[in-house]
Amino acid sequence: MSSLALSSTVEQQIVLHQFTPRHSVQARLMLGWSREDLAREAEVDVDSLQRFESHGEVDDAVRLSVAFRLEAEGLVFFPGFAPGWGMSVRGRASASVQPAAKGIISRFLDSTTASIDPATPQPNGA
Repeated sequence: MSSLALSSTVEQQIVLHQFTPRHSVQARLMLGWSREDLAREAEVDVDSLQRFESHGEVDDAVRLSVAFRLEAEGLVFFPGFAPGWGMSVRGRASASVQPAAKGIISRFLDSTTASIDPATPQPNGA
C-alpha cells in the first residue's frame, strides 16, 4: 500500500478518528461502487471491508487504505456528517456556478470604487 507510506503519522491518526464505517457505506453509494469494487480499489480483503462496515474490529491498515482510496476519488470525511465532495474533484465535471445576486453593499461598493486593474478602463479618463 504505497499511499500509506506517503502519509504522515498525524494524518493517519486524523483519518482513523474521523472516518467511520457509515462513511464507507455512504461513500460507496455516492460512487456507485459495490463492496467488492471498493475492496479491490483499496486493495483490502472483501471480508475485512464487510466487517469494518458492520462496525466490527479491523486493522488500522484496512481503515486507512479504504479512507485514502475514497479520498483519492475526491471525497472528504468529517465526524457526524455524510461524506462530501472536496474542492478539487478529479474525474467529475464541475458544476456551473452562478454568481450570487449583488446585495446593496456590493452594489454600493461597485459604484464608488475604481478598478485597480491597469487593463480596465477607468471612468472619466482616470
